[in-house]
Amino acid sequence: MCKDIGEFESFSELSDEGNKEATVSVDSFLPDDLLERILAYLPIASIFRAGSVCRRWHEIVSSKRFLWNFSHVLLQKPWYFMFTSSDEPVGYAYDPILRKWYNIELPCIQTPNWFIASSCGLVCFMDNDCRSNLYVCNPITKICKKLEEPPGMKFCDYSALSISVNRTSLNYIVSIVKSKQVPDNFFQWDLSIHIYDSETMMWVTSLTEVLTGWRGGDESVICDGVLYFLIYSTGVGTPENRHALVTYNLSSRPSPLIRSFVPVPGPLTCGCLMNLKEQLVMVGGIGKQDRPDIIKGIGIWVLNRRNWVEVGRMPHKFFQGFGELDDVFASSGTDNLIYIQSYGAPALLVFDMNQKLWKWSLKCPVSKKFPLQLFTGFCFEPRLEIAP
Repeated sequence: MCKDIGEFESFSELSDEGNKEATVSVDSFLPDDLLERILAYLPIASIFRAGSVCRRWHEIVSSKRFLWNFSHVLLQKPWYFMFTSSDEPVGYAYDPILRKWYNIELPCIQTPNWFIASSCGLVCFMDNDCRSNLYVCNPITKICKKLEEPPGMKFCDYSALSISVNRTSLNYIVSIVKSKQVPDNFFQWDLSIHIYDSETMMWVTSLTEVLTGWRGGDESVICDGVLYFLIYSTGVGTPENRHALVTYNLSSRPSPLIRSFVPVPGPLTCGCLMNLKEQLVMVGGIGKQDRPDIIKGIGIWVLNRRNWVEVGRMPHKFFQGFGELDDVFASSGTDNLIYIQSYGAPALLVFDMNQKLWKWSLKCPVSKKFPLQLFTGFCFEPRLEIAP
């Protein structure tokens, strides 16, 4: 059940654009059901303001029927939350429709370096220390649920977190891919996959395996019932094979994993995986031919069966716009939008998959205060009707 709309008075807007709105009284001639449909087409931030117009509007936007109508209006686009502190989980959320930043507080999370995954309005947080504190929340309504401690290795070297929400039943699964070096053997790594089902409220360890020459990392995503995660070479092979993709069907759960390896499209400095309308998309740093660890550009690929299809490459003027871009960067997306940002600056670039259009966001209302200040973030769908 979603919280009362009136509880979100702290949902404040930050923008240098004008915010003057014409007001028209419609209470005298519009019935409730028609007014509900009209209000459902408002951007989500405007709905919070609508709830404070009068008692009637407040009751409408707080009703279950309104939340149902709102969930079936497809005008909302995914937001991007940017952390603006290296120590505190504070920051601003960007709305690409109104091109405005909002100051919102995230529940549960304690530091920006926690693992984060999102799907269909829900965001999953996992701590970066013991990796046993997991929460699933709606960042808009602040409704939060703590999950049971996952099984498997208590302390692992690498973890990859992902969540997938069934848009019909609204049940969800959370997956964690854990990787730990075999003692005294740098080339062999223990890898395990753990799955949480919100319907059964139980964890299951679905696979344990030893990889030779490869280790797990921190990139994973679930698309159409398949878990995808990146693995990294431990020194065996050519520079072109520094990364590989593993596909793991959550229904059939094949083994061993090496049979499901998919090569990446050329030498990459890093890769970011995301689910865009149940298609696997990867945003990667393109390495130089003679120095594959040095970034020369950023590409976007879609996986078609076992083949990568390039759908976009960042124009050089945008690549230069980041300044000195590190070999690794932050990127996440959903629906038809992809967000890309440098860890070293608050600049945010948006790529529209449908229009193949690159565009800078409105400038974030924060500036870099010291040389080592880091910025990161995550993409999520702003929804009112879903709860963990």
